[in-house]
Amino acid sequence: MHRILDALNRNAERWALLVFYIMLVATMFIEVLRREILSYSSIWGEEIVRYSFIYLAWIGAAAAVKERGHIRIDVLMQYVGRRVKALLYIFGDLVMFVVALIAFYWSFEAVHVSWKFGSVTHGLRISQVFFLSAVPIGFALVMVRLVQSFLRDVADLRAGKPVYEGDKLFD
Repeated sequence: MHRILDALNRNAERWALLVFYIMLVATMFIEVLRREILSYSSIWGEEIVRYSFIYLAWIGAAAAVKERGHIRIDVLMQYVGRRVKALLYIFGDLVMFVVALIAFYWSFEAVHVSWKFGSVTHGLRISQVFFLSAVPIGFALVMVRLVQSFLRDVADLRAGKPVYEGDKLFD
């Protein structure tokens, strides 16, 4: 069981992103062919692409938190010591957690209203709850990854190790 949870911790976002990305690209490819060759397009194809993109964005946000891959200005980080750097990252994670918690709470309003009134999508004719849930699911994943980041940073700070900064895109 521990190995399964460890594999999910390492790869859950990757696999979910892969599934949604393949669904997005395949549907878009099919819809372009249908439009250009058959002069026909469907409403459901556009909806699948749109909602796949929404899930990609929110799951990708959680993956970026895990890898510390969000855009940030880290000029200041080059001039401070390990301890201050770790404290700044911990402070940033705490602030981001509060924002994510507030957004998580308020994102349920749209899901609740959709559930209450039974709204459905135009093309697929299925409940919008499945698609509107992308936002609270995304923020829940972000909060989980922030807690993991916080615990990792505190452990590194206590052990005197350098704080995890993620992979840098440019040096």
